[in-house]
Formats: sequence, structure tokens, C-alpha cells
Amino acid sequence: MIRQGVIALLGRADSPTDAVEEYCKYLGEALRDRGISLAIERLAWAERGWRRALRSLRHRAKAWKDTWVLVQYTALAWSARGFPLRFSSVLGTLRRAGARVGVVYHDVEPFPGTRPIDRLRRRTQLRAMRHAMHLCDVAVFTVPMEKLSWVKPQYSHSVFIPVGANLPVARESVSRKGTASDGKLNVGVFSVTGGSATQREISEIVEAVRFASSQVKNLKLTILGRNSKETEGEFRKRLNGIPVELRVLGVLSSENVVRTLFSGDVLLFVRGPISTRRGSAIAGIACGLPVIAAEGPETSSFIKEAGVAFYSPQKKGDLGEVLLHVLQDEHYRASLAQRSWIAQQHYFSWNVIAARYAEFLGTPQTPSAAPTE
Repeated sequence: MIRQGVIALLGRADSPTDAVEEYCKYLGEALRDRGISLAIERLAWAERGWRRALRSLRHRAKAWKDTWVLVQYTALAWSARGFPLRFSSVLGTLRRAGARVGVVYHDVEPFPGTRPIDRLRRRTQLRAMRHAMHLCDVAVFTVPMEKLSWVKPQYSHSVFIPVGANLPVARESVSRKGTASDGKLNVGVFSVTGGSATQREISEIVEAVRFASSQVKNLKLTILGRNSKETEGEFRKRLNGIPVELRVLGVLSSENVVRTLFSGDVLLFVRGPISTRRGSAIAGIACGLPVIAAEGPETSSFIKEAGVAFYSPQKKGDLGEVLLHVLQDEHYRASLAQRSWIAQQHYFSWNVIAARYAEFLGTPQTPSAAPTE
């Protein structure tokens, strides 16, 4: 029985897939089991302009008095170029309407960069993020607050809730196996970062696979998700002459992503340091895979408890060495997979995430459901 209604307010949609919208959909499904309905609303500022969008929000928010509105924050959802100057106006409109405002920080730090425009963008984002802390009733961070550079100890209305995998990972469906059905060891890559990071990521992946293939036969590299089709030509060129089967699958349905990851043996994550907000890395954990990734400032104990084998980007060839170890040592690989499965159940399942939300949304939960950092 539904006892409470909650709104998730999103800004501009991302493409070709919108991870934040998918996050809200999976969260909504889990909250429904706790008697909470989550309705997804968008502020169409990109299509209608800010003036008309805010006027529409003022009208809609009249019906949201005393209702929780969870505003999903990424800088690019509220500004085309990452200058979220109007984000405070969104929160202020909700507060004046009497809504209970939560801000979910999917971007937890301002964008990096050394150019003058980057520094200006960073200052603008920090101002928006800090102002949002003063305007909201609860702030949800997808990494532990102590890992962040700008969060102050007096922000006592904050809660850490890691993201889950935006995938239909049913508990009974998880069944790991040692090798893929064709007898080949299958190395997965879920999404490639576009823009300036693309060439670095391709180089790291190719060098690691080249090194591993010199000592491991029957190796397969499967690349799927964002920018996989766009980078297929470069991967094939660089892997030419290397005894590795390459499969490039593009953007798949969530069901096919799960099916593909389940058939893998290890996931390479080279899109920056791993953390509890990196959904493409959490996907590997959710599917019971060993994950090879770099440690960074946002890497919490939840990640370290999962089946993550860490490599050092500063140590030349280390990614290949770690990959080779995982592929050659079947017992080590199995232990990492088991740790991922346990971490998924303890920290990253949508049921556990929904329980953490229910704490402040006002719905009772079982005391053992919520993780602590």
C-alpha cells in the first residue's frame, strides 16, 4: 500500500542514455516496496527557457506542499556548459512553495581544469553546491562526505548513500562461472569516456590486453556501452596482430548489459579512480565480477570490501600486470567475484539504498538494512 508520495526533480536529459533518470527509476521501484511512490518530473529549461520553466515550476510546486522533492544535481543537468547559476532559483522556488527539499549530489566535486574558463566554472559550481546545502532539508551524497574537499563538518543534514547499478540484477539470477561459454577468458569494458579522455583510455586498455595475451591464450575483449561503437575502429587498429577476439556491442538494453556482464570474467574500469558514485564500475560489482580499477580520493571502504583489484596508473604496465594476475589465478578471480557479490548485497542493492532513503523520508525500516561507513 502506498503511504507517501515523493517527487524526483530532474533537469536537462542526458543522451544517448540518462543515468540519473535510470537511477530514479530503480530507486522508485525499490521505494514502492516500502510504501513510497516516486514520481519523476523534469524542469524543461533547455527546451522552454529558464523564465518559462521557473514559472511552470511555481505552478506545479503549489501541489507539493509538505512533499519531499528530491532534486537531482549534476552541473550539466542545470546548465549547458556547466555553470549552474539558476540551480538556487529552483531550490528557492520549491522552498517558497512549502516543499521539503532534498538535493542528491551525483556530481560531488566541481569540474577540474586549469584554463581561466575552467577556474571560473569551478567557482560557479562550488557556489551553487554550497548554496544548495543551505537551501535543502537533506543533502544526499553518493560518496562519503569526509572524502570531499568542500563539505564542512557543520553540514549535519547530510547523508551518504552510494549509487546502485542501473541494471535489473535479480538476486536469484546471479550465477558466476569461471570462463565464458566458448572457453575464452572474457575481459569486459563497460563504457568509454568521450572527449579528451578517449585516447588515454583506449591506450591503457590495449596495452593491458596486449600484455595479458602474451601469456594467456584464448582471450576475448568485450566493449559495450557509451562510446563503444564510436571507438571500435581505433580499438581494431591498435589490436591488429594481437591474438585477442574483439567484440564491440554498442549501447544495449539493460537486460542485455546484465547478460553480457554475467558472461564475463573481469571488468576493466579505467575511467578515473573508482568510487561509490561510478555506476559503470558498480555494474561490475552488481554482476559479481572482479573489477580492476585505480584507487582515488573518493574510494571508500565499501569499494575496498568489494572484489576490486587495484592498479596504479602512475606505474607503467601495472594495469597489465594486475589483469594478468586476475586471469591466471582462478582462485583469486573467484574470491574477488565472491567479494563483489557480498558487497552488492550489503551496500549497493536497490533495497539497501531505498532503506537509507526511507530513513529520512519518514518510512520505518529494519535496523540492519542500512550500511554504515
